[in-house]
Amino acid sequence: MKTSLQSEKLINDRAKLLLPQIPSTSSLQAAYNWDLSVFDAQQWVINLFAKPRATRYPIKMLRYWFMYHLIREEQIRLGRSLRVCEIGVDRGQMLRFMRDAGFTDIACWVAVDYKLQPELAESGYTRQIEANVDSPDFCLDEQYDVIIVLHLLEHLFDPERLVHRLSAGLVPNGVVIGGFPVTVEWLVAYWQKRIRLTASKFGHVSVFSPQRIRNMATSSGLYLNFISGAFFLRKSGLFLENIKGWLRFNLLWGAFFPALGGEIYWCMRKSIATTN
Repeated sequence: MKTSLQSEKLINDRAKLLLPQIPSTSSLQAAYNWDLSVFDAQQWVINLFAKPRATRYPIKMLRYWFMYHLIREEQIRLGRSLRVCEIGVDRGQMLRFMRDAGFTDIACWVAVDYKLQPELAESGYTRQIEANVDSPDFCLDEQYDVIIVLHLLEHLFDPERLVHRLSAGLVPNGVVIGGFPVTVEWLVAYWQKRIRLTASKFGHVSVFSPQRIRNMATSSGLYLNFISGAFFLRKSGLFLENIKGWLRFNLLWGAFFPALGGEIYWCMRKSIATTN
């Protein structure tokens, strides 16, 4: 009996070594505590969505807000400047959001896109790579602390394949962060089939639920470190978007009901025990 108990303890101790080393931030913590004042410095990015600026706390900007805080938490955890790769950069909104918010702890910030926009030349990226991430031979030639795939995966027919490839581009305990529209699990297959029938070029062709995100992380050798829905109601220019409490309410809704949160944002972490 003693030998059996010792063996069980040894198995449990070994299992603990494979558990995530980095504690996660809960969606409720984010909804209550993450700073909203960074919105005040985002005139340039907000003007891309609404001209002139109509409201103080536009819910559409939460996509950058979630990424900002996930990146900032990584920098605080590591205590050094970050190596970042952003895939699908559009006009450079994410990097501009970070800089306008006062975040400067960047060792490098590499841009990857299918077609690089001319204005990116002045955006301050360390390096720009024009590449089709859906190509069978796509891979990253360096490793990063953070890889961003914000509103990208819903445009791919096989998003799991890309995330699996990106896991090789992470340092141990590095993260892939991103987000996209969300729905409940039982609607995923039906809705995905429907949108693929009418999708335009570069349109949405993949549909996600919280469960699909969890499965995607697991199949890529990652673990889900953070997940949260974003909002209850989004209507650009609505007067409620001037009220901080309205934004907090939407974040709390997303925390409690991620599948009903309109959009969902997440962080997948590479375990230090993972090998490629």
